[in-house]
Amino acid sequence: MHGHFEIWLARVFNDHLPGLGNFILHLLGLHTERRPWANFMVMEILVAFILIVLFAFLRPRLSMDRPGKLQQVFEIIHDFISGEAKDSVGHGGAEYVPFFCTLFVFILCSNLIGIIPGFESPTMAPPVTAGCAIAVFCYYNIVGVQAQGIFKYLRHFAGPMWLLAPLILPIELISHMARPLSLSVRLYANMYAGEQVTLVFITLTYFAAPALFMGLHVFVSLLQAYIFVLLTMMYVAGAVAHEEH
Repeated sequence: MHGHFEIWLARVFNDHLPGLGNFILHLLGLHTERRPWANFMVMEILVAFILIVLFAFLRPRLSMDRPGKLQQVFEIIHDFISGEAKDSVGHGGAEYVPFFCTLFVFILCSNLIGIIPGFESPTMAPPVTAGCAIAVFCYYNIVGVQAQGIFKYLRHFAGPMWLLAPLILPIELISHMARPLSLSVRLYANMYAGEQVTLVFITLTYFAAPALFMGLHVFVSLLQAYIFVLLTMMYVAGAVAHEEH
């Protein structure tokens, strides 16, 4: 659960791997700390490790004839994301589905892992949600350049008429630069608020309410992962769309 304390996994990292943590901070140009591993850092590593192990386990067991339950779950996620991508981006949306699926699964697992006692959701930390948002910002601009070419892609920032370019250009730049902030704050604020509400009601009662609010936490986790990826699809759609469309 979220709080201003060191969870047990962060304590293990700080007790046994402080040198590695400070090395990473040094590479990022940050000040070294006596206990460098923050909760969100170790939880993000744990989520990534779980996903790597999960897919390494699943890959050799993929089957067209007899798909297992785990395979069916990920096929449902893939089909759902593919359908949303086709609706949002168009027929070329399939090209971007791997990124959308990766983003959705990572955010969803990061949201849900906080339900496990002793853990907390890394998406309740602004650096994690900001990292996801910056990845989206870089991705949709890169695929926009790839789809349209650098000059044509930059030209759409000026608007449809060159006479209006001095007015449209600042607005477009501010709008695009605000997108990472909007994405990161939305995910962080909703996950943090949901966690705090759950903690408050758990302290008030120990019977039906915890189960009810755990269910609410799952719903919020799914919803926020979906909204994050849906907005990403919209940004990609705007970046790769040609003027005639």
